[in-house]
Amino acid sequence: MNSYITIDGWRSNIRFSSAHIIHEYDKCGRIHGHTYAVHTKIVGKPDNKGIIVDFSLLKNALRDITSKLDHVILIPEKSNIVKIEKQKESVKISALGKTFIFPKSDCVFLPIKSTSAENLAIYILESLLVKIKFSSEIESVEIGVDEGYGQGACVSRNLHN
Repeated sequence: MNSYITIDGWRSNIRFSSAHIIHEYDKCGRIHGHTYAVHTKIVGKPDNKGIIVDFSLLKNALRDITSKLDHVILIPEKSNIVKIEKQKESVKISALGKTFIFPKSDCVFLPIKSTSAENLAIYILESLLVKIKFSSEIESVEIGVDEGYGQGACVSRNLHN
């Protein structure tokens, strides 16, 4: 019998605040920010102690990932429309007739196409799978990213296909 555990990012303080631009959308094409919360659901078979995954191990890994996203500008490196020019101490971002220049130290470059909640969830899920080697008893891992209370996106990965 499979069970699951969940972690609520709002209540467990697994959050980050950052700025981004989603150039393809008028309103979101302006620089703006969110306080994000990261949730997870792990489905699997409990071990002989009745544990699916150690909560503290999971929360520490998620906090480590999100700490790198906190109080920075999120830049999508794989965008088809965003042109990124990295200089020594700054970065110039151009897309759809707009240009932004930021201090490079204030930016995090992510291997995603856009900084939507959906793509951030994928990035965090993939980062978590690198950080934690889940046992063969774990069936799936789900990550949810809220960009405000009650509004977010979830992705799930089956670990045994």
